Amino acid sequence: MKKALIFLYGVIAYLLFLGSFIYLVGFLDDLLVPKSINSGETASSVTALLVDTLLLSVFALQHSIMARPAFKAWWISIVHPAIERSTYVLLSSFALVLMYWQWLPLTTIVWKSQTDTLSAIVYAISGLGWLIVLLSTLMISHFELFGLKQVYYNLVNRHPAETPFTVNIFYGIVRHPLMLGFIIAFWATPTMTTGRLLYCVVNTVYILVAVKFLEEKDLQKIHGERYTQYKKQVPMIIPFTKGRRS
Repeated sequence: MKKALIFLYGVIAYLLFLGSFIYLVGFLDDLLVPKSINSGETASSVTALLVDTLLLSVFALQHSIMARPAFKAWWISIVHPAIERSTYVLLSSFALVLMYWQWLPLTTIVWKSQTDTLSAIVYAISGLGWLIVLLSTLMISHFELFGLKQVYYNLVNRHPAETPFTVNIFYGIVRHPLMLGFIIAFWATPTMTTGRLLYCVVNTVYILVAVKFLEEKDLQKIHGERYTQYKKQVPMIIPFTKGRRS
């Protein structure tokens, strides 16, 4: 019964994250969602700036702190190891939902596409970014990344094998294609408002800092010399540049 409940917990966490992630696409692009980045209750520019920055910080802190090996080692002494990743995913979903709920719009237009053709091209670029995000997760281990593999293996009394260090397709172009996809999707919009600009700037800075100073160090410790050689051969974020320059 306990294993079945753990599996159910993992499935629910995955589905909630999937829903909140899909909502993010509509939230940023004002598409088919009841509340977007440019709608909802208004407030003064200063209040909106402070509140929205705080909301983005909540997501960034949760995302970074819970992903660190030291936190994981402490966390699994409290929760079952099989749900460590699922809990991370679940709390990420809550952080996103909190942002959708409390976000205060800043609707001054920074730039806007002047033709439908240009708008269609920009939307296509944004769609490419989201596609890169999805495919990047599939090129490593999508179900392990989102906790389903762990709860399934626990259900069937199997121990998941250690994920080998491999370089698949996008990962031969940049070391972090998932983050590249996010950056493309965030910035590619036919109408850039100050609220979305805030979202793009804060998240881009967060991605670059977190990858460079947190994730890269963790990967270096885990994979050692293999990752050192990988860094020399493949750029971090910007395609077709030397690794140490990106």
